[in-house]
Amino acid sequence: MSLSQLSLEQILEKHLQTLALTLRAGTMNQYRCTVRRFLAYLRGAFPRIHRASQLRRDPHLLGWFRSLCEQQPPLDVESRAAHLILLRRLLDDLAANHPSLPPALIRREDIPRQPRCLPRPLSAHDDALLQQELRRIDDLKANALLLIRATGVRIGECIRLSLDCLREIGPGQWALLVPLGKLHTERLVPADPEVRRIVARILALRTLAPPFQLAKAQGLLLPRWGGAHTLYMPLCRSLAQAAQRAGCSTHVTPHRLRHSFATEMLRLGVSLPALMQLLGHTALGMTLRYLQVTQQDLQREFHEARQKAARTHRLPTLPLPSVITHADPLGIHQALTATRHLLEMYRRQTLDPKTKRKLQRLDRRLLAVASQLDRITIVEK
Repeated sequence: MSLSQLSLEQILEKHLQTLALTLRAGTMNQYRCTVRRFLAYLRGAFPRIHRASQLRRDPHLLGWFRSLCEQQPPLDVESRAAHLILLRRLLDDLAANHPSLPPALIRREDIPRQPRCLPRPLSAHDDALLQQELRRIDDLKANALLLIRATGVRIGECIRLSLDCLREIGPGQWALLVPLGKLHTERLVPADPEVRRIVARILALRTLAPPFQLAKAQGLLLPRWGGAHTLYMPLCRSLAQAAQRAGCSTHVTPHRLRHSFATEMLRLGVSLPALMQLLGHTALGMTLRYLQVTQQDLQREFHEARQKAARTHRLPTLPLPSVITHADPLGIHQALTATRHLLEMYRRQTLDPKTKRKLQRLDRRLLAVASQLDRITIVEK
């Protein structure tokens, strides 16, 4: 049977079966959910639409966009954008192989923009209080949370860390092997003595866990009594309780520990490309969402840059004779050159714009005096 003879449902199902050969099961579930929503809308609003060639942007696709916005309970922006992105790929693939299907049924401007995700690091005061409380508790969950804060890993990545996650990659160099996570890639995060201490403490506490929890872990760092989901909520509750006992001023989640790690690394001088690798991001724009730059950070960076510029552009010192031994044009010329040099050094160190302009005018006068002196010397010769 040719594609033109297949119904829209059959064409979409055939394409989904092709995608299932390369995509993960979770991703395919999202595609199928989107297709079911779209076909259910067509059956209710446009029951006469049975062929792909009958689809039109207006009213079929635009009507579906409106139905997603009007759904009760309402869908959030992220969910609506995901449905449009998934269906757009399906329709674009079909349009490339099915000439009867109109192209560009879903355009880029149709996808709703998600609200800007603001950085959510803890304040320095709350961060210090929380880490102090977690060290005082010193149980498995508290040390797992300290590990998240010290390395910036996601909570899901922390839950899946293996027993041998701490690797020696060179003489005196250690790294934490972060397993396949959200982006299906693994990475090595440098491990300082504090990170190694936390991992060693987790290994020591792990031996005290019940045997059935160790059996469920199956070579993972954190023991559990079921799947990975059995650790997620206990860690979140333990963190919330520790934050409350520590007196933190805001609600604390595991992901805020990751934001705090990113902001701390930026303040310590880690570059954005390196920080992107530490966090396991594939785009620099995502890394920027994790960073909070305060006015205090701006002031510090500005003054450090000015001091560095002053050191970098420092002029070589010239000797200024204390006593002019030769009262001739050459000796006067040397004194004028040294004086101009000292004026320039002083101009670069001062921050007052008015003073800078006055020194520049004075330098021009000294240069004019040197030029007049050269003319006098030429006339006398």
